[in-house]
Amino acid sequence: MLSDVYFPRVNGVSTSIRTFVKSLLAMGHRVTLVAPDYGVDSGQQGHDREFGDGFEVIRLPARTVFFDPEDRLIKSSALREVLPRLARRHWDIIHVHTPFATHRLGVRLARSRRIPLVETYHTYFEEYIAHYLPWLAPAVLRKIARGLSRRICHAVDHLIVPTQEMDDVLRGYGVRTPATVIPTGLDLAEFTGGSGSNFRFRHGIDPLRPTIVTISRLAIEKNIAFLLRVARVLVTSFPALLFVVAGEGPDAQRLRQLAELLGLERHVLFLGNLDRQSELLDCYRAANAFVFASPTETQGLVLMEAMALGAPIVSTAVMGTATVLRGAKSALTSPEAVTEFADCVARVLRDQQLQASLSAAGPRDARRWAIEGLMPGVVALYEGLADRAAYAPAACTAQARPVPQVRQPAQGSRGS
Repeated sequence: MLSDVYFPRVNGVSTSIRTFVKSLLAMGHRVTLVAPDYGVDSGQQGHDREFGDGFEVIRLPARTVFFDPEDRLIKSSALREVLPRLARRHWDIIHVHTPFATHRLGVRLARSRRIPLVETYHTYFEEYIAHYLPWLAPAVLRKIARGLSRRICHAVDHLIVPTQEMDDVLRGYGVRTPATVIPTGLDLAEFTGGSGSNFRFRHGIDPLRPTIVTISRLAIEKNIAFLLRVARVLVTSFPALLFVVAGEGPDAQRLRQLAELLGLERHVLFLGNLDRQSELLDCYRAANAFVFASPTETQGLVLMEAMALGAPIVSTAVMGTATVLRGAKSALTSPEAVTEFADCVARVLRDQQLQASLSAAGPRDARRWAIEGLMPGVVALYEGLADRAAYAPAACTAQARPVPQVRQPAQGSRGS
């Protein structure tokens, strides 16, 4: 596996990789991950050693990204140096998770050794890129994003996409590479604990204080500014309201300033990243309502986590979040309109019976996304590509016979 991000950098890609790795190791496979080096003081060693000898992490020297100090860009010299080392080793499959430096490394390694190359399309660039290049016309940005996506996808043998909606988008771009729809899924065993009362005690939150929570990377495309405006409306009806925002990211300073501008200083608690095995679980459990409004998600892993921990959900339903929330009994969905979204949250806060109903349905909804039901499809995909490559030593191309498709789990099932 190759990725331009991994823990200690917290985001959906890191979480997805960790979930895949843990499941593959449990099934008896071995995984090597190539990822950026975040430095000796970053705490990355604990993540690198988390799963023992079956999981090897190769960290490459990297520099910070000027517009996002959390991220790292692997140095070109490091890519050139590691390629011959990797090429001398045996790999059955190369799986790339990001479209930047490690994508190029994966393409070169796959071509040099004729190894099947899989890439997961994690990021909806067409919606993402506009936030970082706002001075370019929307039509130009769409053309750039779609052209970039086609080049990335056509360089690999097979795509994994988290939802059918994302697959449809790529086909609309003209992408011809065979694709399989496989959600990342959730390790439900990791989302069974947590104590909302402990969380409230630690942070001095009254047990009866109405509390809404969002857990997200603090980046402009996550639409947290919209949720702050929702909170401003809610405060008029719920004067004691608290909005807990957990996460870090490049938009943190702007969001803090917006909270002050909206007069929400006493109503918003910014917490930064929380430990996934302890305080993160407590935070979900403390929510009277979990709120989410990102329009750029290819999947929406935090919604699955909120379901598993019984947090009543109010969310928009766009792209990946639409897939996760389709048919869910644990959520109310709303358009991206401040008043309508606030009305949905207010319903949950006022109605204890509704809260309890949404909360009880969450763990049942989360079972649809259990990794145990989804991971065999990933292994079947890997094995099909590896077997086919063994019988076609001259090439491994995207035009080869497609492997069986793995689709999203049907409503109420545990997976494919």
